[in-house]
Amino acid sequence: MNNIRNFSIIAHIDHGKSTLADRIISECGAVEARVMSAQVMDTMDIEKERGITIKAQSVRLTYKLDGQIYILNLIDTPGHVDFSYEVSRSLASCEGALLVVDASQGVEAQTIANVYIALENNLEIIPVINKIDLPAAEPQRVKDEIEHIIGLDCSEAIEVSAKTGVGIKELIETIIRKIPPPKYDEDKPFKSLIYDSWFDNYLGALALVRVYDGVVKKGDEVYVMGTDKKHTVLDLMYPNPIAPIKTNELKTGEVGIIVLGLKNVSDVSVGDTITLAKNRALEAIGGFEKAKPFVFAGLYPIDTDKFEDLRDALDKLKLNDSSISYEPETSAALGFGFRVGFLGLLHMEVVKERLEREFGLDLIATAPTVTYEVVQTDGVSVEIQNPSELPPVNKIEFIKEPYVKATIITPTEFLGNIITLLNNRRGVQTKMDYITTTRVLLEYDIPMNEIVMDFYDKLKSATKGYASFDYEPSDYRVGNLVKLDIKVAGETVDALSIIVPEEKAMSKGRDFVKTMKELVPRQLFEVAIQASIGNKVIARETVKSMGKNVTAKCYGGDITRKRKLLEKQKEGKKRMKAIGKVTLPQEAFLSVLKID
Repeated sequence: MNNIRNFSIIAHIDHGKSTLADRIISECGAVEARVMSAQVMDTMDIEKERGITIKAQSVRLTYKLDGQIYILNLIDTPGHVDFSYEVSRSLASCEGALLVVDASQGVEAQTIANVYIALENNLEIIPVINKIDLPAAEPQRVKDEIEHIIGLDCSEAIEVSAKTGVGIKELIETIIRKIPPPKYDEDKPFKSLIYDSWFDNYLGALALVRVYDGVVKKGDEVYVMGTDKKHTVLDLMYPNPIAPIKTNELKTGEVGIIVLGLKNVSDVSVGDTITLAKNRALEAIGGFEKAKPFVFAGLYPIDTDKFEDLRDALDKLKLNDSSISYEPETSAALGFGFRVGFLGLLHMEVVKERLEREFGLDLIATAPTVTYEVVQTDGVSVEIQNPSELPPVNKIEFIKEPYVKATIITPTEFLGNIITLLNNRRGVQTKMDYITTTRVLLEYDIPMNEIVMDFYDKLKSATKGYASFDYEPSDYRVGNLVKLDIKVAGETVDALSIIVPEEKAMSKGRDFVKTMKELVPRQLFEVAIQASIGNKVIARETVKSMGKNVTAKCYGGDITRKRKLLEKQKEGKKRMKAIGKVTLPQEAFLSVLKID
C-alpha cells in the first residue's frame, strides 16, 4: 500500500503534458518500444489530428527503485479551458500533481487556474520546467515567475526535456519521494469513486474508479449508490493505453476499470460511488464539481428521418462525455432536433465532429447562445437557453446575462490591442499586474455572450497568438438586451434569432443581412432578407430574382405577343413570391458565428 503513488499532470495547453506522459510510460517500460507512438495516451483520432487532449486518460505503471517495486497511477489531464472540469475530476482522485511549465513561454493563464484546483484538493505539487532543450529556454526566469505569481517554492523544481528524455529518471524518483501514498483503512467496507466512464461495443458501459477503502473482487455483487441498483462484477482491469491489463481484485488506493456488462449508459454516471451490495459504505464519496454547461446550441439532422439516430448517438456520447446535456426541441425552419449544452465553443466543435464521425450523422448547428435570466413584469423569473423562448417585449421587466471572470496574460506590446478588444466586448477591468517587464496579467469581468462567438480568434489575432486566456463563470448582471430576428421571404427563421445588446443591434442586423444575402441561393422570385426587433425592421437586403428568358421562342412578329408573355411571367413571379419557400444552406446558420 505504501508503494502506490497516484498523481496527475497539469499544465497550460501545449506545454508538453502528453509528451511528458509518453516519456514516463517509456521509462517505466509499460508499453513496448515497437508499439509506442507519440501522444500514446490520446486515443481519439480527433485528439491526434488537433494535437490536443480532450479526454483525461489513466495508466498504471510500475517502477523499481532501491530494490522495491512502486506502482504509479498516472492520470493525464486536458489543458484546454473547455475541458477544465475533467481536470477537477482527475485531481479529486490523486494525492499529487506535476505542474508542467514551458521553459520558454513561462506561466500562462490556465497554469494558474489548474494550480488553484490542485491546491483546493490539498495535493502535493511538484513544479516541472519542461522543454529545456529549446534555444529560447530560460528555466531560471520561469522559476522566478512561478514563485512570483503562484507562490510555489521552486528551489527543488525539476528541469526536464520530455522530447529528449533528459531529467525523466530524476522526475520519477522525486514523484516516489515527495508524493504521499494514499490514505486508507482496510477494515472499512469497499468504496470507490467513478471518475470516468465510457461505452465499449463488446463490454458495455465501463467505469474507471479510484478505490478509497476496502477490496473488490471478480464475481462480487456491487451496489451503485446514485442509481440504487445492484450489479455483478464481470471483470476487473488496470488501465493501459494499448490494452487494459486484467486482474482479479482492486485494492484500496488503486485505480482500475470495473466491467458490469451494462447496456444502459446512465447506470454508471461520473461522480457516483460504487460499494459492495452486502457490506455497504454508509455514505457516498463527496465528488468533484459537476460540469455545468455554459453554451447552448441546437443540433439538427440534415436528413429529418435521422432524429432517433441522433438521440441514440447523444445517449452513447453522454457516457463518454458526461458534461453534455440535451433535450429535444423543434424549429419551424429545421424540424426536430436537440438543444445541447456545452462547456465552451471548442467543446461544441468537438462534440459535433464526434457525432458526425463516430455515428455517421450529417448535422446543422445553430448559433450558440448562453443561459439568460428573464424577470417578467409579474415578478416571475425564468431561465431561457434559446432566443425563441424569450417572452414578448411588453412582458419583460429586465434581462440578466451571465458574466465570466477572464484572466489574460499577454506581452506588453499588445496591451493596447487587447484593451480595445475587451472594451468593444463590454468588458470591465478589475486587475492589471506586470508579472515581468515584458508580460502583463489582466483580469476582466466580461459578458459570457461576448466570448462565445469568436472572441478567442480575435484575441489571438490581436496578439499574434501570444496571449493566453482562461475564464470561469462569476455571476448574472442586468443587461440592456434585445432579440434580433431574421426574416427570409417574410418568414422568421427561429434558428437564426440571437440576443444582442441594444446599442449593437443596428450594426449587427446590418452585418447579418449583408452576410445572408451572399449565402441565400437566388430564386425565380425576389427574396427579401430582413433583420427586425419585435415588429420594427432595422435592416434589409434583397436577393435579386433569376430571370428566365420567356421571349426566346419569339422570332420577330408583333410586340404585343412578347408583352403578353412578360406580363404572364410577372404574374407568376408575384404568385411565387406569396407561396415560395426558400431553403437555407448550412452556411447561413454558421455565418452567425462570423459576424463581428
